[in-house]
Amino acid sequence: MVRIPFLLCWMLFSSLTMLAQSATKPLMGIVYKRETAYNLKITTNRGLILGVEKGKLRTYDLTTFYHLSLGEIHHPKEVRQSAPPQTRYRSFVYGKQNSLFALRAGWGKKKYFSEKAKVKGVAVGMSYSLGPTLGLLKPYYLALTRFNPDNPLNYSIRFEKYTENNADVFLSNSRILGAAPFTKGLSEIGLLPGANASLAFQLDWGAFDQRVRALQIGVMLDAFPKNAPILVGERNAPLFLNFFANLQFGKRS
Repeated sequence: MVRIPFLLCWMLFSSLTMLAQSATKPLMGIVYKRETAYNLKITTNRGLILGVEKGKLRTYDLTTFYHLSLGEIHHPKEVRQSAPPQTRYRSFVYGKQNSLFALRAGWGKKKYFSEKAKVKGVAVGMSYSLGPTLGLLKPYYLALTRFNPDNPLNYSIRFEKYTENNADVFLSNSRILGAAPFTKGLSEIGLLPGANASLAFQLDWGAFDQRVRALQIGVMLDAFPKNAPILVGERNAPLFLNFFANLQFGKRS
């Protein structure tokens, strides 16, 4: 655990040093002025993030950009279970109280190490971004079996979210038939504002071509002012630190 803060500090210091040095360089070798990239990001907590990034080329090796993305944040102890085979319901996460979706925005800079890949080859660089996050807490509904106390053979199936009053049924595997349809709970979404930051190494195939083709490997942090209630009976936290791989594709103009 000690290595992660050290790695973050080293990456941040290196990227900020390069970006500060590039601010004094004259404009040179710029063929394109703007770029648009679409992001497909996979995180270590099994999250999938889709987004778009708009950039402005300041020099041949420096780009400033802003981004917008949407993805789900999972609790590290989430375990997905299969629904009983005789039911028509989806697989479910036991003990899940809310799904947390993150709408992220941010501004950042991307700096290439050198211009040696200006014609052909892979350009290597670093990037960082900072910005706000809007957390969307969607109640997680399960299909639960409810028995008639006067006639145990008579039962009904109800879609229910977790409450203290139904905890004994919601947390009973023998009563769970599976997850309710995704649309259940959309009208009850709560907001949890926060912030995000990321730092990444960048591998760009044809960094100075019209097409954007890049791979980012980095670390990202989502921070909220209070614990995000995702799982019942587990420790929920306000901070989510993840490593990620991000595939970028788009064009420059």
